[in-house]
Amino acid sequence: MTMDVRQAVAARRSARGFLDTPVPLAQLRDLAEAAARAPSGGNLQPWHVQIVQGDAMARLKAIMADRLASGASETPQYAIYPPELDDPWRGRRFAVGEALYDRIGIPREDKAGRRRWFAANYRFFGAPAAYFCSVDRRMGPPQWSDLGMYLQTLMLLAVEAGLATCPQECWAMYPETVGRFLELPEGRMLFCGVAIGFEDTDAPVNALRSERAPVGEWLSVVA
Repeated sequence: MTMDVRQAVAARRSARGFLDTPVPLAQLRDLAEAAARAPSGGNLQPWHVQIVQGDAMARLKAIMADRLASGASETPQYAIYPPELDDPWRGRRFAVGEALYDRIGIPREDKAGRRRWFAANYRFFGAPAAYFCSVDRRMGPPQWSDLGMYLQTLMLLAVEAGLATCPQECWAMYPETVGRFLELPEGRMLFCGVAIGFEDTDAPVNALRSERAPVGEWLSVVA
């Protein structure tokens, strides 16, 4: 059955449990190329995309395991969230985090358990492949919005192909380590990674469906 766009939008979510079934490189390349029809102001097409899989993914996982075990930290090169986040945005972020940890049975007082779970980000939640998206440092907010449109297009195409994804800004917390691994040039900034693969439908965390704010909170009509 062919999936229409509305169905793909409804079906897309951040999967946090994947099967280790490989995704063919040719398919990964095809999805990345098809997504480049995403809108782009002035047709700048500011995205740079790298595919990581196989031995390269194993090396990156090992590097990150060492970094996490050492307790090393790096300075993100952009603010993942605004420093003074207040409601309703703060409440939404808190609610989805609590819903996730409730789904996997890690209570708030289990700080070590939550840290271990967060570390699974750096194993791509078991996904066999990932995309990394970076952008020229001279680009501004409009071009960063282009990155978002590219990534959304990519993820919807993945849904159509029967694949699951998880966009991961967590990688921006280690810009030096990941930048060296990807051999990013000095003028390029890492934005995020996107884990991709076949969803593990038995993983309890994948039953999570994040809520959306009522339309009356954010939609108005100017007449």
